[in-house]
Amino acid sequence: MGKIIAVCGKICSGKSYYAKMLKSSGNYVILSTDEATYDLIGNIQGEFYDEFCVRLNRYLLKKAVEIAEADCNVILDWGFWTAGNRRSVTEYCRNKGVDIEWHYVSISDECWEESIRLRNEKIMQENGGSDFYVDDGLKNKLLSLWEEPLEEEIDVLIKR
Repeated sequence: MGKIIAVCGKICSGKSYYAKMLKSSGNYVILSTDEATYDLIGNIQGEFYDEFCVRLNRYLLKKAVEIAEADCNVILDWGFWTAGNRRSVTEYCRNKGVDIEWHYVSISDECWEESIRLRNEKIMQENGGSDFYVDDGLKNKLLSLWEEPLEEEIDVLIKR
């Protein structure tokens, strides 16, 4: 049976980059909320976006378990911003008999601000792919939702 690696971290912390590095090192499938929302709804923001992401993540988690049961490893790349979300995902996987490993991409405040600036610059040059622009309003909203994982929640820590 495969395992699930859940990549946790703030927006623009390098989660997707890290997920792609992991994928290149083995038998992995990446399931990314950002990539799926871009392909399905073009990252349209607003109330619909928030509900869509909840439903999409529920669906992706179900598929991740199916993929792991088929003996392939899965990387979940969608942030996992709250302790409650991380607990419920862990519980779901354990109830299905699938191993889950938590990887936290930690980023310093200075590096994070620079990462957001570079991301926004790419988007303004129409070279942002599935990324969306992070203005101060969105950044503050996401920061208000962010709960840094405790040491006991994390299996692998990646510092940037």
